[in-house]
Amino acid sequence: MTHTLVYPITTVHNAEGHLEIDGCDVVDLVTEFGTPLVIYEEKTIRDQCRRYLAAFREHTEDFEVIYASKAFFSVAVAQLVMEEGLSIDVSSGGEYHVAKAAGFPAERIFFHGNNKTRDELEYVLSEGAGFVVADSFQELALIEELMAPRGVAQRVLLRITPGVEAHTHSYIETGQVDSKFGFGLGDGVALEAIREALISPHIDLVGLHAHIGSQIFQLDGYRKAIEILVKLIGQAHAGFGFQCRYLNVGGGLGIRYTQEDTPSSIGEYAAVKMQGVREEMAAMGLPMPRVLIEPGRSIVGKAGVTAYRVGTIKEIPGVRTYVSVDGGMSDNIRPMLYDAQYEGILANKADQQADTMVTVAGKHCESGDILIRDAVIARPEPGDILVTPATGAYCYAMASNYNGSLRPAVILVNGGRARVIIEREEYADLVAKHRPLRDQGQYQ
Repeated sequence: MTHTLVYPITTVHNAEGHLEIDGCDVVDLVTEFGTPLVIYEEKTIRDQCRRYLAAFREHTEDFEVIYASKAFFSVAVAQLVMEEGLSIDVSSGGEYHVAKAAGFPAERIFFHGNNKTRDELEYVLSEGAGFVVADSFQELALIEELMAPRGVAQRVLLRITPGVEAHTHSYIETGQVDSKFGFGLGDGVALEAIREALISPHIDLVGLHAHIGSQIFQLDGYRKAIEILVKLIGQAHAGFGFQCRYLNVGGGLGIRYTQEDTPSSIGEYAAVKMQGVREEMAAMGLPMPRVLIEPGRSIVGKAGVTAYRVGTIKEIPGVRTYVSVDGGMSDNIRPMLYDAQYEGILANKADQQADTMVTVAGKHCESGDILIRDAVIARPEPGDILVTPATGAYCYAMASNYNGSLRPAVILVNGGRARVIIEREEYADLVAKHRPLRDQGQYQ
């Protein structure tokens, strides 16, 4: 029996009745590496990268697929997407440092962020980045200040807020009028930003960027955003002679978290974006720019699962049965943050009938620490291995040490072999940066 919708593409039930991912028995993996355990399947990540490249090649050769590293980042994954021909975006000095540690060439790095600090910009500009996506007038002034002593111009895209509804959770909408991100269209703000960037001697304004949100199923918002962006390009071309060489139309394609989810395909996504840009630019009588996209969740989300060990089982007659696991909001805060929905399966009972409704709870001191409400799984017992699929994006990336929890190990599986790509934290890591009160002398 295979699981192809919400699990990695090679997931099966093996002869022992266990969940198996690309030849690796999940029960054996947790025996070797412990729990909680984040398991990524290399084939799914590579397959998604290739699907994006193939889908856009059907429309143009002048495009770039940029992995949105905030979804999940490690040196190994950075190297993997680099091997597949993707560029990368980073949104902090820390993410930039990981990209450089992975050997990512500077010219394929895009630096994002609505509040880049002076230290971050100094670090990135000194080491080199292909593009900076500028988010404010203050940032434009800071880039100019920092680049002036170098005597060269930094390639810049301006992030535009198109005022488009993305049909997703309000916390992950980013393109609406009331947004902390980017230059809005009202009162001519975006036009003025283009004008200022064009006259800045150490900024090479090469294009625009817009990202309307994340986990998007309905594609009409993308089409509307492109229409608005190209109208702005036309106004800037007429007013200032602006030539848009790069148009970054964002990311945000949703994935399945449950069997009932119905996201659009990568092919449909590519068609909407490419046809939209081509039609709108032609209507303006302007040449086609290089089209950039920024998928993150849809590259790694389905590729990852998280395995936990079942501990306490608490039945409240007539109400519900709580099945507690040895992780929770410290390794997956999405259900608490976004009311995200997940499925679950007992990896050691994968071939048994799912006939028991439970609520999967984390181990943390919060009543809201619930991973799955009303999950239907095989009858659980302490010691079982419970797996939640589609945890490859925004789970480990937002993990914490709440309640002194240790961030889990992350492993990559491929062809029956597994290797650690991020080691499990140890108790010593929790206090490695702490300094005791005693023996410190006077306060400074």
